[in-house]
Amino acid sequence: MNPDIIFKYFSNLTDKQKDQFAELGELYAHWNAQINVISRKDFDNFYIHHVLHSLSIAKIVQFKDFTEVMDAGTGGGLPGIPLAIMFPETKFYLVDSIGKKIKVVNEVLTQLKLKNVEAEQLRMEQVDRTFDFILSRAVTSLPDFVRWTGYKFHRKSFNSLKNGILYLKGGDINDELQKVKGFKKKVFELPQYFDEPFFETKKLVHIYK
Repeated sequence: MNPDIIFKYFSNLTDKQKDQFAELGELYAHWNAQINVISRKDFDNFYIHHVLHSLSIAKIVQFKDFTEVMDAGTGGGLPGIPLAIMFPETKFYLVDSIGKKIKVVNEVLTQLKLKNVEAEQLRMEQVDRTFDFILSRAVTSLPDFVRWTGYKFHRKSFNSLKNGILYLKGGDINDELQKVKGFKKKVFELPQYFDEPFFETKKLVHIYK
């Protein structure tokens, strides 16, 4: 696995960030062999399908220092861990209900020496904190996700996007969007940022008040 695809789209990384992204593939290969957090059939595409997909959020918003972000249903740490490398002064809180997945997350965080991330085994609806943004990669239907997380936001926004949900999703999402009531919605089409065929149907949905 080669991390060069990351460097193609993000050319201003520090040497430390480049090393961390390079190490990411080795760490996930090691842990995924023991605890299946990423489909093994898909693991050869780790950097495009998982890391670059996670980092698409960074093409749309550059989190300012001290931004507070929750990755809800993080699984093995995506999109939270790649974004934590990208934004070392942003505070990330990663939650998943499955303990073995959070174990992998914590092992990866330790190896990468990421100090700006906290990970916990918890259902997203049980989280009793507020954030600037809540992220996810299509862990459930969008209406359910909004119902469980759509009230956990700081009132004051200070990033280029208003505080809210940033949801990575593929395919036709019109039906799900129509079922989300009481929020504003904006859809960013990811092919405008990336050339790879994988991104042809991929979107980032911003849901906010």
